[in-house]
Order: sequence, then C-alpha cells, then structure tokens
Amino acid sequence: MVTTISAVDTPNNQFDEVAGGSSSESHSWLSLLCAAALLLFADGRNTIALAAWLAPALLLRFVRTQPARRGLAIAYVVLILTRGVAMRGMTPIPGIFYYIFLLISCVSALLPYLIDRLVASHFGGVLNTLLFPCTLVAAQFVYSHGPMGSWGSIPYTQSGNLPLIQLLAVTGLWGITFLIGWFAAVVNWAWQHGFAGPRARHPLVLFAEVYVAVILMGEARLILFPPSSPTVRVASLSPTKDGVKIPDDLLKAVIGGKASDEQINRFRTATSPGEDALLKRSEREATAGAKIIFWSETAAYLLKQDEPELLARGRVLASKHGVYLGLALGTWTPGAQYPLENKFVLIEPNGQIAWEYLKARPTPGPEAAMSVKSDGRLRQLDTPYGKLNAAICYDTDFPRLMAQAGVRRSDLVLSPAGDWRAIDPRHTEIANFRAIEQGFNLVRQSSGGFSAAYDYQGRLLASMDEYHSADLTLVAQVPTRGVRTIYSRLGDWLAWLNILALLALIIFAWRKTPRRDLS
Repeated sequence: MVTTISAVDTPNNQFDEVAGGSSSESHSWLSLLCAAALLLFADGRNTIALAAWLAPALLLRFVRTQPARRGLAIAYVVLILTRGVAMRGMTPIPGIFYYIFLLISCVSALLPYLIDRLVASHFGGVLNTLLFPCTLVAAQFVYSHGPMGSWGSIPYTQSGNLPLIQLLAVTGLWGITFLIGWFAAVVNWAWQHGFAGPRARHPLVLFAEVYVAVILMGEARLILFPPSSPTVRVASLSPTKDGVKIPDDLLKAVIGGKASDEQINRFRTATSPGEDALLKRSEREATAGAKIIFWSETAAYLLKQDEPELLARGRVLASKHGVYLGLALGTWTPGAQYPLENKFVLIEPNGQIAWEYLKARPTPGPEAAMSVKSDGRLRQLDTPYGKLNAAICYDTDFPRLMAQAGVRRSDLVLSPAGDWRAIDPRHTEIANFRAIEQGFNLVRQSSGGFSAAYDYQGRLLASMDEYHSADLTLVAQVPTRGVRTIYSRLGDWLAWLNILALLALIIFAWRKTPRRDLS
C-alpha cells in the first residue's frame, strides 16, 4: 500500500483550472510572464518593494493553475533564471560555483510552492491561505542557518517601509515573511473564487485588517517611543584610495612566508602610509569632539610582527584625547595555516586595550579559508556612552549571532565592514534590521559601500556613500541607550509557531487523503 496526496494525481483537483478552457490556460501563462518580470525586481540589485509582494502571488497563481509537475518544473526554472539576473554580482561565489549555488538556493525558494500545490487543496477559507506563508517562513528560517545566513530573505526588500519593519522588534524577520506569503495566498484564494462573495473576500479582509494594524502600531512606536537618551558623537573612517596598491604577487609571497627581505620592505612601504593617514584622521576627529572613533573592516593591513607598534600608537592617541578608538585590522602571519586575523581592537580612553574581537563569520570562500577561527562570542564594554559592542561586516547577516547583543542589552554596536558596488546599500540596510530586532543603535562603516548610523528604531541618523564622498568619514550623533525588544527576549518564537502549524496542516491533509493501492 502506498499513500499519496491527491493534489498531484487527481485530474479534477480544484487548482487545475486549465481544464476549464483556453481562457484559463492563457490567464495562467500570463500570470507566469508577469511573475517572471516582477521577480527581476523583487530582490537583488534593483529591488522594487511592491514587486516583492506581487511576484509570489502571480507565481503561485501559475503553479496552482497548471498540472503540478509541469507547473513546479517551470516555476523552478523561472526562479533560477530571474534570481541569477537579479542577484548578479551580489554573491561572492566565483565561476560555476555561482550557478550551483543558484540551483541549491532555488530549491528552498520553490519549496513553499511545492507544499502549497500538494496540500492546500485539502483546506478552504482561512486555512487554505495559511499553508503557503507557513512554508515560506519555515523554508527561509532553515535557510538562514546555512553559510549564507539570512542573505536573500524577503523582508530585506522592505527596508524603506519604516512602520512595517518595526515588526522586527516583535517577530524578527518572520513576521514580515509571513505577511508577504499570506498576501500571495489570500489573493489566490480570492482569485480562484472570482473575487466575488463573502467566501472570496473574507481572507482578503482579514489580511487587510492585520496589515493595517501592523502599520498603525509601527507608526505608533515611531511617534510615541522615540529614543530620548543623550547622544554621543561617533566618527568612523574608511581608508582613502590614495595609498600604494599591494600587488597580488607580493601579497601572495608574504602570506606564504616566502617573501624576501626586500619584498617585506615593499609590503611595509605600501601599507605604512595608509596606517599613518588613518591615525592622523582619527586624531582630527578626536580634536573635533568625537568620543568614539573606529575604522572600516581591515582598514589597516599589516604583518603580525608590526601589530604591537600600531597598537602602541593607537593607545597613545586614545589616552591623549580621552576617546574610545577601534582599530579594524587585517593582520597577516606569514606561513601560518590560517594567516589572516580579521579583527577589531577597542582601546579605552586610558590607553588600555579593552578587547580584541575576531570576525565570527568570515565571508564564504577565500576569506573563510584563510581566517583565524573566532570563538563566536561578541565582545562588550560598559562605558559612559552605554554598552559598546562590535560585529564585523558579514556577522550582521546572522540574526542568532547578533542576538547576543540583545540578550546582553547592548546600547551601541560598532560594525566595521567592507562591501562592493553591487551590494551597496543593501548590506548596510541588512545590518539595520539587526538593530531594530535587538534594540541597539548601530554605526556601520563600510569601505567600498554605504556607511550609516541608525537608532534602534531604524531611523537613519547619518550616512556616507563611498562612491559619492571624498573624505570617506562618517560623523553621527548616536543615542547612548538602546531598548529591550520582545524579539530579543523570545527569539524566533514566530518561526517555530509557523513550523508547528505547517506540520499540523500537513498531518491533517495526510489523514484526509484517500489511500489507494498502487502495487
């Protein structure tokens, strides 16, 4: 005996509207064409926020109105092609491995359509509309535990909707993910019933009521509970492009421990002016009144044996001006198995080193392969300007890593980063989601991208885009107190609730499914 779910094999399935005539067939393919066009803008380099809502609804319509195997196969191909175009240049995976990544990641993207196609026909009304969003949340939640973290999550497309993203403080990413998936499902339910009558309209009305309530509560949070603490002047710096470029062959020789004395001197000659310039600019910002100063990711490249001298100079500067100074270093140990220390060293106003933090999540690929392993623990320091914490670049793509800042009630997170044109400004906007989720204020300084300061409600306090700035310095007045959010207390409660609901729906559908002997 073999148990099957009839949505695949039963010819009169309620979703198989193609049997109704050429009009339904043409409408189905038109839905696919519109979905494909919108998917090019639903995420990636040219994101349009509304497209992220409409594309899933139209693609779901196509899948529901096609024979299951054909519809799902075509949807998978469309997801691969459109994502490949939309995400071009955004994922640092070289050559054929990028296409392998697309094949794997789009399996996760297809899963909600697959489960909906197999199971949703067993339910009517509101229950019919819950399967797709529950699966969407479950799929993206599981995916976020992988090496890419939350990169590519649907809520990031809504970064400009400040009232909506206040929901992050309660549900994390999963509340917005659910809403976008639910919208697709309720539109399809109403569409299937001709948008006429209470049966078609009830799920749509329920969705509209919930969405309006979310927006109103988000607006209320922004208006009624804005940050009210004193602020601190924070200055962050990226290295200018005036220095001497390190040739690849020279860096390779140094890393491999095969460099001659002459090559070592060339390396120092290339890197020393950049270090001098950063210290000089840091002193300028200290004189101008900044109390916290830090550099972008690996702003200073240096050899391990030269690190004590640079740290000594930083300690003198910090104690002279009474500032907190964060040095973001790319320290190389020639000949080591893991030669790179991508780290952030925080120096206190008394000249003492508070801590050294190694990047917890090196970017997959060459950086991860050569980086000294981190213990994965964020560092924190109590100061007159609140509890300071730090996270380097890609670290902020991982909600569970950054949850440490929420649990420890961090007030201000300093995030040195290094980006490139294709992910400017998306990567900094992703970091802002962590600030809202965990209730901390954030300053992210990115070489090669968009630098910004945000308060814990996601308001932009100051910004600097490297492609439109000459000085590459960001100065912001940042609140010195954060808040404890519901999400920082309860974590991924909504994701787990969706997973439990999904399992319950699948089990219920399985028990309702007629069983037949296929032997």
